[in-house]
Amino acid sequence: MRKNNAKETEEYASSVDKQQKLYKRSLFIVVLSQIFGGAGLAAGITVGALIARDMLGSASFSGLPAALFTLGSALSAYLVGHLSQRFGRRYGLSTGFITGGIGAIGVIIAATIGNVLLLFLSLFIYGAGTSTNLQARYAGTDLANEKQRATAVSIAMVSTTLGAVAGPNLVTPMGKVASSIGIPALAGPFILAAFAYISAGLILLIFLKPDPFLVARAIEARRIKEQVNQITDQVNQKLETKINRVGIVAGALVLVLSHVVMVAIMTMTPIHMEDHGNGLSAVGLVIGLHVAAMYLPSPITGILVDKIGRVFMVVASGITLAISGLMAAFVPGDSLLWLTVALILLGLGWKFGLISGTTIIVDSTNLKSRAKTQGSVDVWVALGGTAGSLLSGVIVAYSSYMMLGLLGTYLALLIIPIIVWAQLKEKGKVSS
Repeated sequence: MRKNNAKETEEYASSVDKQQKLYKRSLFIVVLSQIFGGAGLAAGITVGALIARDMLGSASFSGLPAALFTLGSALSAYLVGHLSQRFGRRYGLSTGFITGGIGAIGVIIAATIGNVLLLFLSLFIYGAGTSTNLQARYAGTDLANEKQRATAVSIAMVSTTLGAVAGPNLVTPMGKVASSIGIPALAGPFILAAFAYISAGLILLIFLKPDPFLVARAIEARRIKEQVNQITDQVNQKLETKINRVGIVAGALVLVLSHVVMVAIMTMTPIHMEDHGNGLSAVGLVIGLHVAAMYLPSPITGILVDKIGRVFMVVASGITLAISGLMAAFVPGDSLLWLTVALILLGLGWKFGLISGTTIIVDSTNLKSRAKTQGSVDVWVALGGTAGSLLSGVIVAYSSYMMLGLLGTYLALLIIPIIVWAQLKEKGKVSS
């Protein structure tokens, strides 16, 4: 079987026509899986904090579920990245999604029997789906050229919108379904998450072949062999010299900071809204529009990153997130309209940072180490999200939602000097 797969990979590596067909087909498969994956991630961000408050009896622990599944996503990001590097995107991504689905099933059981320890463990495992949903964006770039990469990322991610927007708005219907079969209403969205994540994993496992990452690696090896006509060891050495470490650091910091700001404010918004008299339907609407802003503008954002430039869009991310933080801090808690605007800007700023930061990472790596590097970066992104979600509950409990918004603004503005430093560093205007 492995020999047949290797032969098929080489056939695609030697045919430009087959490569283009595989590029389009791979994007379609990723798009399909992301629709399901988006529905899966919506459960945790919409009702996770509410489940924790009900089971633990304190709002100060409301950030714990998001902290747990983002911590779980940190570990799984590392494992999925290494699995993808060794065996290809197909096995790495499908394993991550199916694991996330198993975690969602565990959440349902824990909520039904009232077992807090099982809830914590299941949320940790559920995080595998969250990180895999993000890592799937890289699969669209494997066969894209330099001018197509941001656009490919955006195409892979915009499909998440359908599921991610539908998920929060299905909180009430899924709650009714759950209640009808003896499951707590707030666990209802995790029924959808389990089905969605497992479906996403099976789609990738069955249809993402030949693996685009393995084909891209074979293409790169063939190209370099033709250029230098040297043995494999010399080819590998040539590959390793093309890593831009400054770009990796800058891209990683952009991804981490934008994610921390987004997760922290998003996590506590449902609690903030409920404290000011808004019901679950209003919470679902705001979170749904927030998620739409996270994913729906992906095609336009990708084109902007490719055409206008990575640096410009990183600066736009910092400014947009800062405005969102200020709005979250100062708009009235019972103002559905202005909270919606703030959360839409939060999602949009995160999107700018995600696609520009992702593209910088792709630009700065090579195929010999790319998937491992991407997985490692996503570990730090997930750890940042863990810290943001965990501390957000503490900050709101012991200070206020306003303070959370102001801290988010400060962190967002840090993104700008970071990318300026990276540009000056690459041009040799600052010392090591």
